[in-house]
Amino acid sequence: MVRISDCIEKSEYEKTLRDSRNEYNENSFSNDSDIRMALAGNANVGKSVIFNYLTGSDQVVGNWPGKTVKRAEGNLQYEGQGIHIIDLPGIYSFSTFSMEEIVSREYIAHENPDVVINVLDASVLERNLFFTLQLMEMEVPMIVCVNQMDIARQKGLEIDINKLEKALGVPVIPTVAVRGEGLHKLLKQSIKVAKNNKKAEIIIEYGGEVEKVIQQLSTFLESEKVDIGCSKRWVAIKLLENDPEINKLVKSKSNRAIQYANHLAHGLEQIHEEPSFAIMAAERYSLANRIAAGAQNQTEFKITLSEKLDRILIHPIYGHFTSAMVILGLLVWTFLLGNFISGLITHAMSFFQPVNPTLSGPAIAVLWNGALGGLVAGLTLIVPFVIPFYIMLSYIENSGLLTRVAFMMDSFMQKIGLHGKALIPLILGYGCSVPAIDSTRILETRRERLLAAFAITFAPCAARTIIILGLVAIFVSIWWALALYVLDIMIIFIMGKIALKAMPGESTGLIMEMHSLRLPSSSVIIKQTWNRTKSLTYLVFPIFIVGSAIIQLFYVMGVLGPISNFMAPLTVGWLKLPVFAGILLIVGIVRKEFVLLTLVSFVGTDLSLALTSVQFIVLAIIGMLYIPCLSTISILIREFGLKAASVISAANLITAILVGGIAAQILSIFL
Repeated sequence: MVRISDCIEKSEYEKTLRDSRNEYNENSFSNDSDIRMALAGNANVGKSVIFNYLTGSDQVVGNWPGKTVKRAEGNLQYEGQGIHIIDLPGIYSFSTFSMEEIVSREYIAHENPDVVINVLDASVLERNLFFTLQLMEMEVPMIVCVNQMDIARQKGLEIDINKLEKALGVPVIPTVAVRGEGLHKLLKQSIKVAKNNKKAEIIIEYGGEVEKVIQQLSTFLESEKVDIGCSKRWVAIKLLENDPEINKLVKSKSNRAIQYANHLAHGLEQIHEEPSFAIMAAERYSLANRIAAGAQNQTEFKITLSEKLDRILIHPIYGHFTSAMVILGLLVWTFLLGNFISGLITHAMSFFQPVNPTLSGPAIAVLWNGALGGLVAGLTLIVPFVIPFYIMLSYIENSGLLTRVAFMMDSFMQKIGLHGKALIPLILGYGCSVPAIDSTRILETRRERLLAAFAITFAPCAARTIIILGLVAIFVSIWWALALYVLDIMIIFIMGKIALKAMPGESTGLIMEMHSLRLPSSSVIIKQTWNRTKSLTYLVFPIFIVGSAIIQLFYVMGVLGPISNFMAPLTVGWLKLPVFAGILLIVGIVRKEFVLLTLVSFVGTDLSLALTSVQFIVLAIIGMLYIPCLSTISILIREFGLKAASVISAANLITAILVGGIAAQILSIFL
């Protein structure tokens, strides 16, 4: 039997369960009179499109308690009625094997929303009905939204909404969310269900002895007066599945109920010769198949454009090539457009030139060089590099391309203890480490998120790329710059293998919905980009401004010079760099390209007057690998705690010193 403790750390699991029950009182911004609606369903069925369409800009994107899963909630007014909508994470079951499943289940089971809108993908109706049946087991007020009807028609599928509604016993509304079709009807019907406060009628039944056992256990729970605030039928099914959380709650009420449930489950296992949770899954799939077969008809078999493209995109050979082209295209787009926009911003801010502390005074230097310099540095990163990166990433993600790339890269990622989905935050790391580490929340376990974050800190972000290009590509050669990128990929792989040895454990398999390729909605892309950029801006800008001011204050006070001299045995002796390199590495902790900016302020624009070819390469290696910037360290602390952030930072520093020193010794012989 698979236990929850095999998938996530027990302490994290219990904390998320505990916090998710009372999070709404602390984080909600709705009124008591508002109708509370929850959007629930599989991933990539269009929930976020519906959510964005209904709530517009009146929404908040934050974290669920436990800080591993994104949450989105918003308000709207419809015909005088206030409505509060929460977009639950896309999941496939209520098994509590992941953080997404935990927070979704706990919200529906314990917060009792007025209505649950179950969003289905019409083109894969049977697969989506598996989750619908689990919702119906909870006997919550619900309505079914059959979305993406246009894609179903493209595949030659016709769905009889009336038959589906009759089979499920709940209202069913067809929609095409990307065009807004059916959403007003969906909203109106949802309000009606919420006001009636009518729970789903149990008209669905599983087969033979399974249904009989469910009824027996439900009746026994009633007689034992076992009440955990959930449907007796749902509790009975979860006990038969040996769900660890429900077992614990019921055991605190009645140990006899647990014993009786185990007895009944054992009887089922004897008959079917398989675990009870597998029996229940088979029953749901069987019923979902019958309902889908009765409600849909394949009028003609069409090979869609998406299916034709998939013959190339997920081909065992061609697929790897197309995946590489997608990643390369994302990076080229980001850097080409980023460099162009960065040039415009730099020209627009040409008024900003660092002042001499001796002439202007310490206070002016701290405010001008430090605080204002940090603001300018933030603008030259967020606007030119991060925004274009997020726009293109959103298009790739919402079109379905990113899931294909993750699928093709799964075998490679498994070698460092991750699966293909981890490629998504790793790609983000080439733009900026902060949003990349933030996006590791899409991974199932803390161990996988930590391994991914560790790998991300070694990826050359936009700031590190500036160092590589500014030092090596210009003053040595573009080929040496490319060689550093190859070296970095090798280091990521090697350090990933080391981290995997240090954190042993089973990696979860890759489970991702590979929906049909489609042209994303521009409005969704813009809103998604804005939400991502906004959260990053709130974190990065204060750190840049304050951090730059502190570094400038230290410089004015004369603190950096002695520190640099103290570091001389390392910088001069082992790394063979000039003595002032210590100051460069110190200021680079705030933001990596400060290494280049400070060097220019020391020696002017012709850096070849101060450094040799070997020193350019070594300084670029150190800048590429050593301690993450302050904003990256801060998000590591927020996501994983101080201890994990310290270990990751130390690993970066040790790797940089070791690799940089070896490179200095070898290159000094040949160059």
